[in-house]
Amino acid sequence: MATIAYTHTEDGSVNDGSVSVFQWTPLTTTSPGGAPIGAVQYADRSVQVVGTFGAGGSITFQGSNDGTNWAALNNAQGSVIALTAASQLKQIVEIPRYIRPYVTAGDGTTSVTAILVARRANPLRT
Repeated sequence: MATIAYTHTEDGSVNDGSVSVFQWTPLTTTSPGGAPIGAVQYADRSVQVVGTFGAGGSITFQGSNDGTNWAALNNAQGSVIALTAASQLKQIVEIPRYIRPYVTAGDGTTSVTAILVARRANPLRT
């Protein structure tokens, strides 16, 4: 199974370099995992998934402190983030060392793009 690389851009509407956008595409049932990002510098993180979920499609966001052992992350309500429809937007509560998206269910038509927007507590440049 292939790991899907991410693209990283800075939000151009914020001039201090504090907001980053990470995007993984396409995540499928045969390439379910996104490459992990280093996440400890980001105080705030929100996630959204768009695309075709297919029959029973679900994607979670996982965290790890060692890059090997992964656990599902939770939203602000304390529930595991398990997105099953496009355009749902959720906040991530935990601040693990690494974060990645992972397709946990779907069919041959499942093809989604995961988007994570993260804000640094202390901008890199001012």
